[in-house]
Amino acid sequence: QVQLAESGGGVVQAGGSLRLSCVASGRTGYAMGWFRQAPGKEREFVGAIGWSGVYTYYGDSVKGRFTISRDNAKNSLYLQLNNLKPEDTAVYYCAASQYRSATATSGDYPYWGQGTQVTVSS
Repeated sequence: QVQLAESGGGVVQAGGSLRLSCVASGRTGYAMGWFRQAPGKEREFVGAIGWSGVYTYYGDSVKGRFTISRDNAKNSLYLQLNNLKPEDTAVYYCAASQYRSATATSGDYPYWGQGTQVTVSS
């Protein structure tokens, strides 16, 4: 079992930045990812990172603005959100994969956190 706890969400103006964190406990050694879901929309892939931290993978809507990273010594995952836009408003979820390599498919992630709200005002 894996327990995931996100933090760092909040309200920010367009063009601003936030840093989300996720601490994992339990089973480790696998890829992790961030997904988001806005009201009335399907869950969307944001980014993922492999176990080693070398390989990262981003959704098209956040490429060049968001950066995913991890610190395996701290069992932590991070998401740096820069140049935020109102359309980035959503609940952001941390997820742990069943694989060591990063993927964009939510079904590859059996473990999920409770989510943290990010609201971007225009």
